[in-house]
Amino acid sequence: MAMNSRLSCLPQAFHITRSSKPFLSFSVKLQGQSEVRRVVKMSATETTNSRISYESFAIKPPSHPTYDLKGIIKLALAEDAGDRGDITCMATIPFDMEVEAYFLAKEDGIIAGIALAEMIFYEVDPSLKVEWSKKDGDDIHKGVQFGKVHGRAHNIVVAERVVLNFMQRMSGIATLTKAMADAAYPAYMLETRKTAPCLRLLDKWAVLIGGGRNHRMGLFDMVMIKDNHISAAGGVSNALEAVDLYLEQRNLKVEVEVETRTLEEVKEVLHYASQTNTSLTRIMLDNMVLPLPNGDVDISMLKEAVQLVNGKFETEASGNVTLDTVHKIGQSGVTYISSGSLTHSVKALDISLKIDTELALKVGRRTGRA
Repeated sequence: MAMNSRLSCLPQAFHITRSSKPFLSFSVKLQGQSEVRRVVKMSATETTNSRISYESFAIKPPSHPTYDLKGIIKLALAEDAGDRGDITCMATIPFDMEVEAYFLAKEDGIIAGIALAEMIFYEVDPSLKVEWSKKDGDDIHKGVQFGKVHGRAHNIVVAERVVLNFMQRMSGIATLTKAMADAAYPAYMLETRKTAPCLRLLDKWAVLIGGGRNHRMGLFDMVMIKDNHISAAGGVSNALEAVDLYLEQRNLKVEVEVETRTLEEVKEVLHYASQTNTSLTRIMLDNMVLPLPNGDVDISMLKEAVQLVNGKFETEASGNVTLDTVHKIGQSGVTYISSGSLTHSVKALDISLKIDTELALKVGRRTGRA
């Protein structure tokens, strides 16, 4: 990933310098001044802090060879702090004041991001004490307190928005995933690569927390032959042959999926596979679910494609997948159902972190949000 695209969320007051080591260095200074206020360094391979291990997580994040989870936390905190830090906290909250703040659910859903929240609080202030009555993947209900953090008020408030931004997004993804995964049974629910830039691991982690499964993490861990590859290669068979040759020459062992858009393409894939020792593992059946004027869907084409494959390969239905249609699609016999909406159209779950919970509940009830 290019340096500029990875760091586009940083304010212009950040001066970025490169290092010969696998670190990113951020020298923070006021524009027009030479004084360096702060330096943040991140390793491209460092993914946990010294206190929290993935082994302790209720649901572990998916693996990625280069994703820097701690670095994403640092970027989010730096984005919020800018070049001065929290000037409101510094003005209004005594430096040594200690408080307890409580997490409050403002709507029903599946909670996700608890393990990540602990990492963020630890990054801001290792002395903060966090307790939960729920774990990632549990149901939460409107008006219920499900966790608390104790320590310096200043640092709790500094961490608050970053923690909530991540938790609300992840919980929204997990909530929708849970609903769709339950409806899709016996098929498995997958997300896609349609994730927020720089948040892919977190988006896919939330899918796991919601009971879904992960599709490929990126371009590197699975061959996925899509329409543009097929067009450029001159057809489905040519694309499959090129992939098989590429993998054989490099002795690569990865899953291979090919997209098909018609029953003729499905038959062509099956014919190719019957004539050669292919690496193909899955056939995507794209847009074979046809929407009807009454809001229902016609899955006859999808079912015919599944019958043609007849268990020789995994199958994946894609296109016209919604919460209303996923149950019917799941009854077609496909192995997987994928939907980009799990992550690209997520509705955040409403959660707050309040020191004065009595007043927060009173206001919440007045506005119908608690």
